[in-house]
Amino acid sequence: MLLSPAFLALTVLVHSALAALPGAAIGTSVTLDYGTFVGASNSATGIVSFRGVRFADAPIGNLRWRPPVTPPSTHLGIVNATQFGKACIATTQTTVTSTTSEDCLFGNVFLPSSTKATDRLPVMVWFHGGGFQGGDSHADPTLLLQTSAKPFVFVSFEYRLGQFGFLGGKQIGRDKGLNAGLLDQRAALRWVKRYISHFGGDPNRVTIWGQSAGAGSTMFQLIANGGNSEGLFQAAMGDSPSLSFTPSFDGTYVEGIYDQFASLAKSSEILTSAGSKLLTGRPDTLFVFAPILDNNFITQRPVEAFNAGNFARVPLFFGSNTNEGNNWSASLKDPAANTSEPSANEDTVTTFFQGQWATVTDAELREAQKLYPLSTFSSSVSAQAALMYGEARYICTAAMITGAGAREKVAGGRTYQYHYNNPHLGSDHAAELGAIFSPSSSANADDLALFTTMREFWSSFVTDGKPSSKSATWTPVTANAGSPRILLQPGAVVMESLSSDLVNRCSFWHGIKDDMQT
Repeated sequence: MLLSPAFLALTVLVHSALAALPGAAIGTSVTLDYGTFVGASNSATGIVSFRGVRFADAPIGNLRWRPPVTPPSTHLGIVNATQFGKACIATTQTTVTSTTSEDCLFGNVFLPSSTKATDRLPVMVWFHGGGFQGGDSHADPTLLLQTSAKPFVFVSFEYRLGQFGFLGGKQIGRDKGLNAGLLDQRAALRWVKRYISHFGGDPNRVTIWGQSAGAGSTMFQLIANGGNSEGLFQAAMGDSPSLSFTPSFDGTYVEGIYDQFASLAKSSEILTSAGSKLLTGRPDTLFVFAPILDNNFITQRPVEAFNAGNFARVPLFFGSNTNEGNNWSASLKDPAANTSEPSANEDTVTTFFQGQWATVTDAELREAQKLYPLSTFSSSVSAQAALMYGEARYICTAAMITGAGAREKVAGGRTYQYHYNNPHLGSDHAAELGAIFSPSSSANADDLALFTTMREFWSSFVTDGKPSSKSATWTPVTANAGSPRILLQPGAVVMESLSSDLVNRCSFWHGIKDDMQT
């Protein structure tokens, strides 16, 4: 339902009067120094939401491929904040749709309806996944907020994607727009620091969280500026953190992408289709656009930064799923890189990997395959490639981050790793998100009990700085390899140690970080 300007103005007057009463709840109207935002209250859930809150100027025209301008430079007046803003354009799009735009730097705030401005509740900031090329911030945190034993504020943000957020090259570097998507996230965190108290949140109790590229984002925010968090967050979480190819912004690979993109893009509409065309021209690569080494905001690649201890010293909560690597290569158009093809062999695995990490060598991948002998996969190169990819990109990354946290004894040892395994509903990449946001209709009683425990763990880490549940105990990581971790499985939530084989395989992947450029 569209709200008329007159109704919005009346709402502001009424809620301003109510908010002035001692001990009054915030209600659905919040006034910041650049506008008044009128949200919505849901009596069924007990949650007030403010959606589509602009946190930076539109990154278009002269602000395209530039750092975000925040807070917005123009007063917005009274804003209807009952609907999500437009999502950032995905790289796969061939045209701008009605729900996407370059003008996409919006955030969303959800809080318990009884929240008062003086409550100073802990804050969870969510960055969505999508390979840095897709996805949006439109998550529904209702179950998470309702499960939590203590109240908190949930915030989610859009950030520029693909060719708009992660285009590299010397020209972009001169304009200080490298890793624009990560800069959007940092700007969003500065917005939280400045404004979240107006929504009842505590700017000094912020936890950042994301899944996949969103978890990769929290990883990069941990190592940005040499590990200087600027006091913008006090804890970090990540579901399946992505260790992507991180080449230098002015190297041959990135300059090649820049040149190829520039030859395809001439106008705003064509900028959108050019991203899709560029993906089509690289049929063996899943994610062409991702964070790069910019020598300014990101000065070290992740493996080097965590090995050196150059990351923010905050409580850490990271984990992964059993079958992280399933199905990825099957989506590739290049049959030489698609391990699900009937003719696929170990050379196909090599081509697949080199499509994701362009500089890893044939010799290194042959050594890797010895750690994943085909005989243990019933001669299935698809299964071999799936485990190799899942560990190299996600599973070993969670172990690396939490192992570094344990080694450095961050936050008094508050470093936690999980392993999600669900034989009933599946444990592929992103499968755990159903437990947090929207359980499958196929979930049985054991699944639902596990999901409640997981939401208790996730929310209590935000409110208390350590995960706790009424039904299970989670022991912190104590070893450099990231062990122990908690096994989150229906009917079996227990601590487990990482196997020596997994530790060795992770050591191999991180040992070739220079050639993988990770």
